[in-house]
Amino acid sequence: MTSEYDAEVQDPPKQAPNRDSLPQSFEIPSALPSVTARALAFAAIITASVCGGLMGFALGRLQWGTTDGAWVFMTACLGSFIASTGVGIVSVLVLRAMAEWSDVASIRARRNK
Repeated sequence: MTSEYDAEVQDPPKQAPNRDSLPQSFEIPSALPSVTARALAFAAIITASVCGGLMGFALGRLQWGTTDGAWVFMTACLGSFIASTGVGIVSVLVLRAMAEWSDVASIRARRNK
């Protein structure tokens, strides 16, 4: 009793690979966002750090005046750190979303061919 899966499989022909079918480059595809997007994210983090530092400085000056310079400096540093951390988190999420959107767009483009 033979089933439909008992057929013999022929060996594929032994041929040298055609040079025209080889890829032009052997670069590994990257999921990194574009350089422009990464540069804009970096600029946004630096800008947020400066703005957070200025807000912390203004808050420290309102609280302690000119008498306690160390506390004013600490408040400015804390404001800078908090603002840059928050914008950094948002930037990473945006860059990941951009990578996912471009992946979904390429899948849709391949389906439409």
